[in-house]
Amino acid sequence: MGQKMFEKPIIDKKNFNIHNFKVFQELMQFKVREILLVSSLYDAYILEEDGSLATKITNEYIGLNLSQPPRFTCTSSAAEALNLINEKKFDIIITMPNLEDMDAFKLADEIKKAKPDIPVILLTHSVKRSIDIRENRFCPSIDKDFVWTGDSDLLLAIIKNIEDRINVYSDTEKAKVRVLLFIEDSPIYKSMILPILYKIIMKQTQRVLGGGINKEHRLLRMRARPKILIAENFEEAIAFYENFYPYILGVISDTRFPKFCMIDENAGLELCRTIKTKNPAIPILIMSSEPNNQKWAHEIPASFIDKNSENLISQIESFFLDNLGFGDFIFKSPEGKEIERASNLRTLEEKLKYISPELIIFHAERNHFSNWIMGRSEITLASMLRDLTVNDFENIEELRNFIIASIHSLRKWRQRGVIAQFSSENFDADIMNFVKIGESSLGGKARGIAFISSLLRENPEISEKYDNIEIRVPKTLVLCTDIFENFVISNNLKYIASEDIPDEEVALSFLKGKIPDSLKKDLEFFLLQVKYPLSVRSSSLLEDAQFHPYAGLYDTYMLPNNDTSIEIRLEHLINAVKLVFASTYFENPKSFAKSALHSTQEEAMAVIIQELVGDEHSNYFYPAISGSAQSYNFYPIPPIKSEDGVAKIALGFGKTVMDGEKALRFCPKHPQILIQFSSVDDTLKNSQKFFYALKIKNYDFNISLSSSNLEKREIDEANTELPIKILSSTYIHEEHRIRDTFYAKGPKILTFAGILKYNLFPLPEIISDFLELGQKSMGCPIEMEFAVNFSKNKSNRNSFYVLQIRPLGYYEDNFKISITPDDIQKALCYSSHALGNGLIQDIKDIIYVKLDSFSAEATRQITMEISHLNSLITSANLSYLLIGPGRWGTSDSWLGIPVKWKDIYGVKAIIELQNGMLKADASQGSHFFQNITSQGIPYITIVDGSDDFFKLTIIEKETIINETKFLRHVRFKNPLIIKSYGKKSECVIILN
Repeated sequence: MGQKMFEKPIIDKKNFNIHNFKVFQELMQFKVREILLVSSLYDAYILEEDGSLATKITNEYIGLNLSQPPRFTCTSSAAEALNLINEKKFDIIITMPNLEDMDAFKLADEIKKAKPDIPVILLTHSVKRSIDIRENRFCPSIDKDFVWTGDSDLLLAIIKNIEDRINVYSDTEKAKVRVLLFIEDSPIYKSMILPILYKIIMKQTQRVLGGGINKEHRLLRMRARPKILIAENFEEAIAFYENFYPYILGVISDTRFPKFCMIDENAGLELCRTIKTKNPAIPILIMSSEPNNQKWAHEIPASFIDKNSENLISQIESFFLDNLGFGDFIFKSPEGKEIERASNLRTLEEKLKYISPELIIFHAERNHFSNWIMGRSEITLASMLRDLTVNDFENIEELRNFIIASIHSLRKWRQRGVIAQFSSENFDADIMNFVKIGESSLGGKARGIAFISSLLRENPEISEKYDNIEIRVPKTLVLCTDIFENFVISNNLKYIASEDIPDEEVALSFLKGKIPDSLKKDLEFFLLQVKYPLSVRSSSLLEDAQFHPYAGLYDTYMLPNNDTSIEIRLEHLINAVKLVFASTYFENPKSFAKSALHSTQEEAMAVIIQELVGDEHSNYFYPAISGSAQSYNFYPIPPIKSEDGVAKIALGFGKTVMDGEKALRFCPKHPQILIQFSSVDDTLKNSQKFFYALKIKNYDFNISLSSSNLEKREIDEANTELPIKILSSTYIHEEHRIRDTFYAKGPKILTFAGILKYNLFPLPEIISDFLELGQKSMGCPIEMEFAVNFSKNKSNRNSFYVLQIRPLGYYEDNFKISITPDDIQKALCYSSHALGNGLIQDIKDIIYVKLDSFSAEATRQITMEISHLNSLITSANLSYLLIGPGRWGTSDSWLGIPVKWKDIYGVKAIIELQNGMLKADASQGSHFFQNITSQGIPYITIVDGSDDFFKLTIIEKETIINETKFLRHVRFKNPLIIKSYGKKSECVIILN
């Protein structure tokens, strides 16, 4: 194993078990659920004299955090027992010797005749009775015999041992689960030692997994604990060893037990010598009631414990800690002197960086690394290290680097797709991808992020398909909704939910609020490790919910997070969190909640603190590409189909796309069909001129209510920066043409040609794959947000980040709408570019923009006038049709009218006029558009040059209710009929 192995990731994705949780779920398939206890009434009384047997077992299971305890069925009649096993499925039968109607051994024979696979356990209640039975009767139908001493731990050990015996073949094959071989023929010592072994294994496995990612993770990994196999003679022990030798964790053996059907005083010593010859590194413990055997044990060499020792339990625990990988990893010299110790994988990785080469060889040759890592149920890595030898490496430094890199890769992979609980003891910003503080909900947006992260883990084929591109979710910390709720209650802010208070006052009240010291300490610890820029985003309970997504209604803050003072960085972060909290009660989301029939008082806010995607360019930080994509295109143009999806991309941060500013729209399945760039003139007019970036040097940083902390930059001023060079073409003025290269002389035009035409980065293919995976996984059309980063270093990979995924608010009623030629003939309005499905028959009111007085400079004034008329109409419990030129809901006032939900929450249908005044492409991809679809509001586009029409002259004749400088509010005597058929994108408005 030479240098070539370092040309690819240390742990290959196909071979390294990235499906750890799936493997754990497949382990321990056989569980003991039903137990039949057959005993005399007296024996049953002895078993239960200090409490219910079932209760004892249940308490043991709860105490060890084990899964569902088994149920007991009890009978004192052998005949009834035989009837019961034919009527009901039992996993174990426990019988006691004194039965009135049949000998226990005869019963065992009869049981095996009827159900040969059911384990039959003989349980005596005295040592003398056990000896008498062994001396006077041999019964092959009895699988194991034990002595009851009143300790319910024995019943738990019996149950677990039966499960281990049945599951061991499958679990070692599937997951290389380790096996502890226990050789003991005495029912007395078996009954005493087996419960000790199980209790130590259960509790110590839980202890070493205590630093696990989350509770589910720890419980699943408990299934990979070592199995215990009991052998009662030399031949059985050898057979077990030969069958499972790759998986043997250790051997615990008596010295005296049968060999070739005769008691042999030294059978155990001979067995251990044989095993040591085959595997010198295997840990062995010899247990004997004869202290003289200690010297023979040391010669093997093996550990030794006197069975009669008063410290038996602690001595066995010490063997597990020191030899089987359950304690700290102790770097020891060959003479046994402790040099260093590591308590977990993280500290082991750190210690390995400076430990001496001699110690690495010493521990590697004895499989100490493998055994210790296996003790943490890290099966694949432990097995891989076990299969390697020192000779597989050119030198010790290569071996050291391999172990370090393998542990680091493991720590990263085990986090991927998993929600970890934040802990200052275990948090490692380098390897933890998704952590949370709090116990309640993640909120809708964070739930979507966690979901796509899990999809990436469970569907590695996407990463494998684009192995030259890093595909991942940004590192994320979520403050759960209980943090918000506690903040609101402790600072007496709940009243704001039900009162109309200006946004500025709401924000100020929240900024004055105090957060708990414990949260402040956690956030400070987080920032001590996290040095990259951060995005502080909302994740409310209702956000990204299907059909009511609340998209873009709450605030996002972006932080440079690079001040030299940790106190200032912490202050910025805390204030950003408070302002996201405050946005829960801002006017815009309150207005949307009214239209969605939700109560603001029921809303709760989680907060996402996330790695900001991008790179440093000059004094700024931004991604090369940001965008959104939908798996369903509401406005397809042939040959594009609705099912082919649609994407919008822009240079810099996604605010350009989400606010409806100029961005490039394309179909991922047909990326070279660009309607916006149909001609040179169209390209010059429609290409992106500005982009958003975060200033990270020489900034005057101040978190404010209305600022996302981004600066709007001109494309021209960033011509020397890498993303512009990759994404731009050049306009050749003399020839009036555009060349798809940055390096020609002339003005630079952002065309994305290198991506969409020349496939320098397979963006369309990646988007298509994720849309397909997302729709399949969510069971409905989806929308995703993403970002792309180009590496400045050629040795590093370019990156694709999935920022968000949510159900697309594709509103479609169950009934089919029929639009006839007669409907079109008598219609006030007809569109073949409409969104929505349904029938509306209760609108009389229309607010429309007076086209003769309209100007693009006045769109913000028009927004204020619409908001005023909206308030008047809604106060009368009425709704209305809204009509105007350009793109509704854009933040670019030159493309349309920049209304927000608080301005139009009474709207029932919207008409967008695409004409010479404001000609913008359809609004797909914007947050405004997402919320329109979720409400089932028909969005009707009238396109010049098509069959679409709108008869404004008819409306102008109606009764004027109100009029402003730019608007007119009219009312019809009879309600309008609006018929919208989503599958054909058709809509008509008919006078009643």
